[in-house]
Amino acid sequence: TSDSPAEAEERLADIKNAVGIPEGISDEDEVVAVVHKSRGSHGEGVWRDLLLRPTPAVRRILIACLGLQFFQQASGIDAVVLYSPRVFDNAGLHSDSDSIGASVAVGASKTLFILVATFLLDRVGRRPLLLTSAGGMVISLVTLASALHMIEHRPEGQATALVGLSIAMVLVFVASFSIGMGPIAWVYSSEIFPLRLRAQGCALGTAMNRVVSGAVSMSFISLYKAITFAGSFYLYAGIAAAGWVFMFFFLPETQGRSLEDTVKLFGGDERDANGTVGREDGHGQNKSTELTTQQ
Repeated sequence: TSDSPAEAEERLADIKNAVGIPEGISDEDEVVAVVHKSRGSHGEGVWRDLLLRPTPAVRRILIACLGLQFFQQASGIDAVVLYSPRVFDNAGLHSDSDSIGASVAVGASKTLFILVATFLLDRVGRRPLLLTSAGGMVISLVTLASALHMIEHRPEGQATALVGLSIAMVLVFVASFSIGMGPIAWVYSSEIFPLRLRAQGCALGTAMNRVVSGAVSMSFISLYKAITFAGSFYLYAGIAAAGWVFMFFFLPETQGRSLEDTVKLFGGDERDANGTVGREDGHGQNKSTELTTQQ
């Protein structure tokens, strides 16, 4: 949204620039220009500029998007949520009613802290929430894995406190994910791409997210049978810690920034933000070409 007519005009000018509409033409001619371009464009130029010949700024943006989506799922959220009854059973919660109650608490915790994230997102910023989220996930996963390891080596009935600690750490893990990594990965990915690359860039991020989610979900049973529940959660904690490092070094704060400012955070300039990039021609000279597919 725009706060003033002047800002709205500026945004409209950016959109026209991105789709290749020249300045100073009538509204009717603008419609004709858009239709003319859409008939000859099938997205080839976008994929080329996104994957084959990206500018340094676009490359950094793509890495940020794909990395964030990868670590969101590779840290094990789907394994914990989908297989929470097995986790609770391994922790010593054998009653069906108790296991169901704990699973309901997991879902409630996830929903509640997503709502908390919506209130904090524009007050605290993306980066602090992401780093806090990943840090909380690391701490809760390490504590959960340690508790499960101790439970496995104690006689049944002598680890009541550890059972409660395990349940609490599952809830903390889900809450930590939901306050940052869960919702903000989608928000952040959608606001860092230039307009013309946004649809395809976000599509690649979504593909990364779903592929990793499927891999984690389908491999968890085999994983915990091979290295135990405790070993699995230590592994996820290591991945979450790597995600924290990645976000600390590669994800700048984007709160309250315009598209142009956001692109500059990744080393780009107005050409990257407005749909114009510098490329080398066949003689090794640098030339500017619009990101729009030309007829």
